[in-house]
Amino acid sequence: MKTRPIGVTILAVLAALLAIFAGYRVLQFLGLFPFWVGPIPFRSFSLFAALMWGLMAWVYIWLTKMLLDVDPQAWMFLAVISVFNLILEFVTLIGTNSMQDAAVPFILNGLILIYVMLPGTKKAFGTG
Repeated sequence: MKTRPIGVTILAVLAALLAIFAGYRVLQFLGLFPFWVGPIPFRSFSLFAALMWGLMAWVYIWLTKMLLDVDPQAWMFLAVISVFNLILEFVTLIGTNSMQDAAVPFILNGLILIYVMLPGTKKAFGTG
């Protein structure tokens, strides 16, 4: 059994936070929580978007478990998912007047990607 370094635990916590943000987006697309455009809140319903964000929340929960188990495949999967989400959040930031909805996940994904690429993190997963 591998020991879990503190850095891997931090990555797992960040992945869990992103799962919470994805769950919040699910509730926004189901119309339970409002979107904000500047100071104006509005509600929207999109079942497809809610299902996609629900899938993303499930992926982050699964990824958190993989990270806590120090699964070597979790390192690469986390890097790929972070790049994918950075692209999506960047497009969201371009398309909105307010950075409030996308700024925190954008920053968290950026921090995760930087931390995943560090040599010590690669070594913890046995890939570097």
